[in-house]
Amino acid sequence: MRADILFRGARIIDGTGSASFTGDVAVIDDRIAAVGQLGDWTANKVEDCTGLALAPGFIDPHVHHDEAMLTDPLLACMTSQGVTTVINGNCGFSIAPLTTARDLPPPISAIVSNDAPRFASYADYKARLDAEPTAVNAACLIGHGTLRLNAMDDLTRAADATETAAMCRQLDQALTEGGIGLSTGTFYPPARAATTQELIDVSSVLKSHGKLYVTHMRDEGDGVIAALYETFAVGRDACCGVHVSHHKCAGLANHGLSETTLKIIDDAMAKQDVGLDTTPYTASATMLNSGRHKQATRVIVTESEPHPEQAGRDLSAIAADWGVDLDTAVERLLPALGIFFIMDEGDVRRILGYEHTIVCSDGISKGSHPHPRVWGTFPRVLGHYVRDVGLMTLETAVRRMTSMPADRFGLKGRGRITKDAFADLVLFDPETIADAATFENPIQPAKGIARVYVNGRAVWADGQSTGTRPGRTVTKEQPVQVV
Repeated sequence: MRADILFRGARIIDGTGSASFTGDVAVIDDRIAAVGQLGDWTANKVEDCTGLALAPGFIDPHVHHDEAMLTDPLLACMTSQGVTTVINGNCGFSIAPLTTARDLPPPISAIVSNDAPRFASYADYKARLDAEPTAVNAACLIGHGTLRLNAMDDLTRAADATETAAMCRQLDQALTEGGIGLSTGTFYPPARAATTQELIDVSSVLKSHGKLYVTHMRDEGDGVIAALYETFAVGRDACCGVHVSHHKCAGLANHGLSETTLKIIDDAMAKQDVGLDTTPYTASATMLNSGRHKQATRVIVTESEPHPEQAGRDLSAIAADWGVDLDTAVERLLPALGIFFIMDEGDVRRILGYEHTIVCSDGISKGSHPHPRVWGTFPRVLGHYVRDVGLMTLETAVRRMTSMPADRFGLKGRGRITKDAFADLVLFDPETIADAATFENPIQPAKGIARVYVNGRAVWADGQSTGTRPGRTVTKEQPVQVV
């Protein structure tokens, strides 16, 4: 038999969590044609994988690259760390469907520029990506905050029955066109006034599509427990699965609270469909005026519209230079984004090590000084938390990045190295893989990533993008069954 690409002698980590093994993988066109001892196969290109691991391409279930798909189609921040599929439209904000003509408020304006194309339907956005593909595969959630912008003139109140019905119609259409679920972000001003009942009413559309409710909850700090119960209530009353985005216990007063929150999640999982993801950092990133600067040990300003020269500097240093307090400095910098050192390392490890947790980056690639998670999340888990700390096995970590998100979001044919699966693959050195991105220098490709393939074509090799853009838009199908 002859393959297009033959990976020889790799340590195959197949994505299922099973023990790795040494073998070969044959790729024909965009699919895996065979796995095992393939001594009788030849190929147009043979990859000598001695000393390297071969895993399914990593799936990042929580990013904010909606507009970056159009403006930065090579997405080196993703391919350089082994990510081959992303899910956009998180935290209640998606680039489509966007029918409002008004200027976009924060934080959606940090994800979708006011001068970005406006896609009146998800089908229009998908058609643009299909016509002008990127280097990675992409799925998209439909943002509740975006639907509110379309349906409501006043975002400071709950939606009335007519506005809720309009959101439901638009969501139903977008899900029919390929959106993979609904995301909410009641932490943020555009949706903060939404009642639990509004969330239930809009989420009721999900049941007939078999798709998920994915949420940046109303509170991840002092009110995190109440927010979890609200999330479970939405899923229970709307008859849909729920997924907790970037689970954390934020604020000094809440360090250690993950022992309680994970027990609550465990109890809920016994009764309903619940999932979660997290990032491997003690610092979060969001709007500078989120209030989190009052709870953080350190704040870095990552972007400021009126003061772009302050990007990358500590908020305390800026305030000192200006001779003002932190609150005044925040006001002068707005609109702005920041990094907040607000979590406890023990909570990060406990949540990351929890058996049901999926790995995500929560990345926004825009700006000159993003959070290092944009470039470093997946290698950080594999290098620091697996190899250095020993938090979990390499096989378990790869499963959290591949088959678990593929199954959770119904991305058929992704997330496993098995015959007939899509040839999304990452070749890396388990001994050297590491995140190079830091809080001081966040735009740095990871170490130890040798090659990355999307649909059978190399997108990252020898430390740089190949320029190839074989990515596809994907939607929810029935999950691949473990065999």
